Formats: sequence, C-alpha cells, structure tokens
Amino acid sequence: MRTIRILLAFLALAIPAVLFGQVNVSLSIGPPVLPVYEQPICPGDGYLWTPGYWAYDDSVSDYYWVDGAWVMAPEEGMLWTPGYWGWRGGGFFFNEGYWGAEVGFYGGINYGFGYSGDGYGGGRWDGGHFFYNRSVNNVDITRSHNVYNTTIETHNDNRVSFNGGAGGIEMRATSQQEAIARQRHIAPVAAQTDHVQAARANPALRSSVNHGRPSTGTSTIPLGFNDHQGTASQREPDPSTSPVRAVSPETHPEASAVRADNAAPRPVVHPNDLPPIARPQPSNSGNARADQKYQQKQDKLIAQQNQERQSLQRKQESEHQANTNQAQSQRLEQKHAQQTEQLSQKHQAQQQTLQARQPQAKSHK
Repeated sequence: MRTIRILLAFLALAIPAVLFGQVNVSLSIGPPVLPVYEQPICPGDGYLWTPGYWAYDDSVSDYYWVDGAWVMAPEEGMLWTPGYWGWRGGGFFFNEGYWGAEVGFYGGINYGFGYSGDGYGGGRWDGGHFFYNRSVNNVDITRSHNVYNTTIETHNDNRVSFNGGAGGIEMRATSQQEAIARQRHIAPVAAQTDHVQAARANPALRSSVNHGRPSTGTSTIPLGFNDHQGTASQREPDPSTSPVRAVSPETHPEASAVRADNAAPRPVVHPNDLPPIARPQPSNSGNARADQKYQQKQDKLIAQQNQERQSLQRKQESEHQANTNQAQSQRLEQKHAQQTEQLSQKHQAQQQTLQARQPQAKSHK
C-alpha cells in the first residue's frame, strides 16, 4: 500500500539549495514511466517546449499526468528547466521546474524533445529570437520559423521518470549545475500552474485510472502567435544550414481566430485586439441547483477576466502616452504583445479548469 509522509519544516530546510522548489511530500513509490506522445506544432517564435511529467495529488493519493505544452518564455533569453522526482532520505520528492538563463539539473530524466537528461538541445536564443532545432521539435518551416537541424546526444534511452531509488536514474548534479541552481530563477508562469490544476481536476489523467498510460492530448498554450512570428510570404529558411533569421522584429503577433477569407491575420498586441471571451454552453446535468451554481461561477469568471483585460488595456495605454520615441514604442509594443498573450494563456487555462468541474449527468441503471 502506498504510504505518504508529510515532512516537518526543519527537515525541508536541511535539503540542499540545488533542489530548487522542492515539494515537502515524501512518497515511498516513484511515478510511472513516461508515456510516448507526439509534440504539437510550435505556434511561434518565443514559445519553448515544457515537457510532460507525472505530478502528485495528495488529496487522492495518486499520481496524475500533466501534458507537455508550448509556453511563451516569461522573458527574452529564458530557458525552462523541467521539474523531476528524486530520491532522498527514504522517499521520493518532487523538485519544481523553473525559468532561468541556463538549463540546470533535472535528474537526468530523458523527457525527449531536446531534454535528453543533461542540458537542452532543442533550441537557443539569438538576437532576441528563439531558433528551433528541427531534429527534436515539430516546427512548420512554411510559417517562417527560425530553425536549424543538429542531432543531439541522448544520455539514456529508457522512459524512467525519477532519479535515484530502486530502478531510478543514477545521475547527480555537476558543480556547474549546482551553480545554475543558485542563479536568478522565475517560477512557473500562471499559464503553467493553471495547466497543472486543470490536469489535476481530470480523473482520467490519474495513474490509478489510466494505469500509467494516459491519453496524451498535448496542446498549445495559447492557441495564437506572438510578435516574432513571420508571415507566409517571407523567405523559408533552409533547415540544413545554420540559423538564418526569417522574421522581422517589427512583425506583429497574429491571431488564429477572427480572420476573413484571403485577408491578412488580425494583429494581437493589446487586450482590445482579442476576440470576446466565449461563453460555454449551459450545463444540463439534470441537477438544476448544481447547474445554476456552475453557471454563476462561469459568469463570475467571465466578468473577472473582462475586468483583467480592461485593467491591462488601461495600463498599456498609459505606457504608450509616456513614450514618443519610435524605437521605444516598438519595444513597448513587443512587451505589450507578450503581456496580452500571457493574459490569454491564463484565462484559457482558468476556463479549462472550471469546465473540468462541470456537473455531470448521473447515469441511470
């Protein structure tokens, strides 16, 4: 039987700093093996792949699968260090992932897609743009992504999802990786934490239900593009050569929705450029009281999200009024586009989380 022990605070403080963001839950049994899944196509410049992993819900004493996702980096030059499960002091602990200037130690776990167990070979920043290694990433070069093609070394070929313990990956952090762990970090962005909560609320993703073989529905967060994406008419880069910038810094973000036939995509820079928040279909579970309560939560969430849009719009407009220099305005537009994308990410994940809790009709025998 699986046992769980909550560590005391003084034990948590004794853990070395290299175990950044460690969760204070010790488990006697490690997570299932990593499932094999396909990576969705990259949505645009500035998005980085955050691989899928097994998280743990102590309220139901079960692991659950969190799908991999494309997430816009919180800052230019930032890379993602995945979280991992590691054995220490008689139990498995989860070490939270983080954003930083370099990729640190993630337990030697082969998450795939450039995360082979040591470092990251999926891409690199260059001149304010992210260049993608097509050998490990699903990139559509017809959309003028910045790409190159380099084979990377794989440090282990198995799908073991934890470090240490019986059957775990036997790899330890190097002195350089320990130094990276002490550098400036940014915690997972709101879209990532909301993405985890949505997975936690889905019973089908629990290992006790899927027996370690979840239905992986990896998706883009959000379904849109950022300000570095080029147009289809731009020159297609040669994937066999070194990176060639195929995007202009002046290019505005593109929205995948709200476009006419044969018309140019509508740029999304400010919250007012976003399409209206879609209202889900009313719940019809047969339980009128539960349906009414769910609808009230939906109305409250939509009102809150509209208020957040308006607040960000006002803030961005005030910043524009204070900047008259053309170069500054251009940089400000790029910043605003990223802020708008991140808000859209957050709102989409919130809707997914709430919809996962929609009342379900009771089956009748």
